[in-house]
Amino acid sequence: MEWQAPAILLAARPFGENDVIATVMTEAQGAHRGLVHGGQGRARAGLWQPGNLVDVRWVGRLSEQLGHFEGEMIHPAAALAMDDALQLALLTAACSVAEGALPEREAHPGPFHLLLGLIGRLSLGAPMLAELVRFEAALLADLGYGLDLSACAATGTTGGLAYVSPRTGRALSAEGAGEWAARLLRLPAFLVDAAAEAGPEDWRDGLALTGHFLARDVFGLRHLPLPPARLALYDRVAGMTRTESDG
Repeated sequence: MEWQAPAILLAARPFGENDVIATVMTEAQGAHRGLVHGGQGRARAGLWQPGNLVDVRWVGRLSEQLGHFEGEMIHPAAALAMDDALQLALLTAACSVAEGALPEREAHPGPFHLLLGLIGRLSLGAPMLAELVRFEAALLADLGYGLDLSACAATGTTGGLAYVSPRTGRALSAEGAGEWAARLLRLPAFLVDAAAEAGPEDWRDGLALTGHFLARDVFGLRHLPLPPARLALYDRVAGMTRTESDG
């Protein structure tokens, strides 16, 4: 049994003295694990870094076996992000969420292409935080926990959506929220209008929104917290908003 495809490397964990167990994501295979012989060696360590785009070949005697990977670099995203703390934090958070949330060997082409686009434009920096939020929203939808941002749950109007119910995941306008607004999650405009401008507060609120539902409906059902890299990214973006307000 074997297959070959372009893949996003989501994780690579040491196995023994010199090998790693890598988790990749492809369009057709979804999240897929395999053993990389010599993956910790000097010649290969740079290849098997989370965030890299790799042409991967998987081989196993039986389809259900762990099997092993061979790979060639397509795009060294991890190395390119190494000198920019925000880019590296964003890349690490995105990969850790995908690895933790995706069922193994189940195709999710929509989230795959969103994550691929995010990695390809990572050099744009902070604006890619909005792309991460969109990726997480698409991931929630693909896993059956999609947000309903089509209309206000209270009034039925489609304009002026400003909040999301943390219980139902449905949008609410300011009018529909009324006195309950303080208990709701803020809905950043970029999630309902792709052309909307966004800044640190919008990125923070978007991460809080998708993070709430990921923590409750995806990781929480597995009795796991959000990945540390994802929590750290939120803290970093929240710090950006404090710095902006201080200025």
